[in-house]
Amino acid sequence: MLDYKDWKPADLRALIREGGLDAPTAGMCSGYAQGNLVVLPEALAYDFLLFCQRNPKACPLLEVSDAGSRTFPVFGRGSDIARDIPRYRVYEDGVMTGEYQDVSALFDKKEQEGIRLVSFLIGCSFSFEADLLEAGIPVRQIEEGVNVPMYKTNIPCVPAGRFFGNMVVSMRPIPHRLVPAAAAITAGMPRVHGAPVQIGCPEAIGISDLTHPDFGDMVTIREGEVPVFWPCGVTPQNVVMSSKPSFVITHAPGHMFITDVKNAELRL
Repeated sequence: MLDYKDWKPADLRALIREGGLDAPTAGMCSGYAQGNLVVLPEALAYDFLLFCQRNPKACPLLEVSDAGSRTFPVFGRGSDIARDIPRYRVYEDGVMTGEYQDVSALFDKKEQEGIRLVSFLIGCSFSFEADLLEAGIPVRQIEEGVNVPMYKTNIPCVPAGRFFGNMVVSMRPIPHRLVPAAAAITAGMPRVHGAPVQIGCPEAIGISDLTHPDFGDMVTIREGEVPVFWPCGVTPQNVVMSSKPSFVITHAPGHMFITDVKNAELRL
């Protein structure tokens, strides 16, 4: 597969829009922030906005579209929310009903039904990985060319309106001596999940088997490394499965919206 590390975000979004890329986006457009997507009917937008406000570590909100709009004008000028992500998931009444590379027909269908959709862009931990790499901290899923492992936890989110459920975390194995540096670097980027929520003890947050992630792929944990867990933007998908709203579009785990905003702009 081509190395997309040095591509510009607008160029990569154009390639995705043309159907030329269907892969996890970790390591792509190095230096630029990536985001998770949640799209839902306008009638549910206030409840979800409140949910994000009450759960800023799991759902750090970057931008909200106008109702009926298909673009993020601040984080992706000229973007098309319905076509600029490599893969989407659709949930109906809490059940995933399909994966798509293009959801523009679903946007059109809802508009014809008189339902305006609102899109939420949520910070993604892929955005702090460039800082980890620059500090000499390994990022295993980039090394191995796979998706980051993600796990459901027993950590409850604060409910809001009709939305409730538990946090999802992403895991990266970090050499023991580098764990303090990894925690400090990521703590300085709260808009992309910030500091870890657990270090070295997965069972404390309800994870019984690291070898079987709930989303993504398992990565190698080497001798002398510690599993470190960060809040994850797949949390809304877990919440959708718990609270069962009628219709939601999300990104497929690991397949992100690549923004025009530099990671450096999201640091404290």
